[in-house]
Amino acid sequence: MKKLVIVIHPDPEHSAVNKRWVNELEKYPEVYTIHDLYARYPDGKIDVESEQQLLERFDAIVFQFPFYWFSAPPLFKQWQDEVLTHGWAYGKGSPYKLAGKKVALAISAGINEEDYKPSGRYKYTLAQLTAPFEITFGYIRATYRPLFAFYGTEHNGTQERIEESTLEYMDFLRNL
Repeated sequence: MKKLVIVIHPDPEHSAVNKRWVNELEKYPEVYTIHDLYARYPDGKIDVESEQQLLERFDAIVFQFPFYWFSAPPLFKQWQDEVLTHGWAYGKGSPYKLAGKKVALAISAGINEEDYKPSGRYKYTLAQLTAPFEITFGYIRATYRPLFAFYGTEHNGTQERIEESTLEYMDFLRNL
């Protein structure tokens, strides 16, 4: 089953982790379709019908993005607001076009994992901070899967750790 990976990074050329992940995904075009939202919509004008048709073709969808300001890049929120429409993704009489599709997040976080714990600097786990995504995908009846995260890009984003995470990410995707 081919998987859709929607990459949502405003500056992928300056992202060691996301850029590496995409480079690895590109080696397997028969398995992964990469859809870069910022490259596709540099002006922020989303083609809703095209996005909906793309989503309908896949049973597994991964949203890959950097986590900053305790959320996702703004184009992801805009995309959700415009693409997940009433009468298509949810609502009375809706066909719930994403119902049953596996949906997951793949996140690169600049902060170390220990800072994302109840006893840590930010008091919440990454899973807790991304709960609105889980709720959104549950609302449209998609099957939300636990997220994948690379922590500490600012502190321990060594080439070795990035390569390790790439292997872990590929395992995550295979098991989705």
